[in-house]
Amino acid sequence: MTDIDYMREALGLAKKGMGFVNPNPMVGAVIVKDGRIIGKGFHEKYGTLHAERNAFADCSEDCEGASIYVTLEPCCHYGKTPPCTEAIIEHKIRRVIIGSSDPNPLVAGKGVQILREHRIEVTEGVLKDECDELNEIFMHYITEKTPFVTMKYAMTMDGKIAAYTGESKWITGDESRHNVQLDRLKHSAIMVGVGTVLADDPMLTCRLENGRNPIRIICDTHLRTPLDCNIVRTAKEIPTIIAACSQDFSKISEYEARGCKIIITEEADGHVNLRQLMRILAEDEKIDSVLLEGGGELNWSALESGIVSKVQTYIAPKIFGGAVAKSPVSGIGVPSPSKAFMLTDSRVTKIGEDFLIESRVIPNVHGNS
Repeated sequence: MTDIDYMREALGLAKKGMGFVNPNPMVGAVIVKDGRIIGKGFHEKYGTLHAERNAFADCSEDCEGASIYVTLEPCCHYGKTPPCTEAIIEHKIRRVIIGSSDPNPLVAGKGVQILREHRIEVTEGVLKDECDELNEIFMHYITEKTPFVTMKYAMTMDGKIAAYTGESKWITGDESRHNVQLDRLKHSAIMVGVGTVLADDPMLTCRLENGRNPIRIICDTHLRTPLDCNIVRTAKEIPTIIAACSQDFSKISEYEARGCKIIITEEADGHVNLRQLMRILAEDEKIDSVLLEGGGELNWSALESGIVSKVQTYIAPKIFGGAVAKSPVSGIGVPSPSKAFMLTDSRVTKIGEDFLIESRVIPNVHGNS
C-alpha cells in the first residue's frame, strides 16, 4: 500500500466522527509498521481523545520506528486533551504523514515544526484536497469566526419548491431525503424562518439511527412562533434558539419558560440581522455550522447578507408549473444578470432519481462576504 492508500484509510476513519466532534475537526489516524497497520483511531466525540492518541491506544505492538498517517496536522497545545505531538514523540514514531495543515493559530505549522525539531520525518499534503474538504466547516469557522452556512433546498426541474397549492411533500425521493438527514447530523444547527414553522410545523430533527439532533434556530423577527408548535413543545429536549428583534419581554419569558433561548439582534431591512446573528452563534454558542432549510424569503435574506458559504440544490425529475408556485429564492431579486450571486466549484451527484448540485458562493460580490 502507498501513502495515498493509508491516508484514504485515515479519511474513512475520520468520517466516523461526523456530527459528534463539532466545533472540532474530524480527524483519522493510522499507524503503520513494516507494511502493516498496527493501530487505528479517530476523534470520536468533542472533549475526548484525539485521533492520534486513540490510534496509539489501539496499537497491537511497539510503535517505535513506525509511521503515522493523520488527516490533519497534529495539535501541539493543551486544550481539553494534551498535545498529540507529545504522544508521537513519546512513542518514537519515525515518520508522520499529514493531509491538511491546521489553520488554528495555536497549531498552524507549529505541530510540524516541533516534530521536525525532534528529528521526525514529516510529509505534508497527502490527499490534501480531500482532507481539506472533509473539514470545510472547521476551516471556515476557525478562519472566519462565523458558522459555515449551507443553504439547502429541493426543487423540480422547472425550479419549483411547491405546487401552486403550497403542497411540497415530497419533491425528492427517499435517497435524497436520507442524504439531508446526514447533513443535519453534520451541521451543528439547522435554521428556518417563522414562515416555515407556521406553514409546516416541522420538528427539524435528525432521523438517523444513533444520530444527533442539530440545534434548532427560528428566525422570527416579531415572535410569531406558536407556543404549541412542535419545535417549542420539544425545546426542553432539543436545544432551540429563536432569533428576534422584539423587545416584548412578556412574550420572551413565555418562550424561555418552555425551554427556548432567545437571541435579540438589531433589525436589518425590517428583519433579524443575520450577520450579527452569525457572530453571536459563533462567539456565544460555539456553533460552527448552520444548515439553512428556510423558504424563499429567508434564502434571499441569507444570500443578500453574505452569510452563505455553500448551496445544495436537490433537483427532482418533475415539473410542477404554475405562475404563482414558489421558487427557492424570492425577495426582490437582482436587477440584472450582471448582479447575480455567483457560484463556483459546482459538483453534480446523482442520488436515486434526483440530482444534487453543490456549489460554493463566491464572496465579495454585491456586498456578499
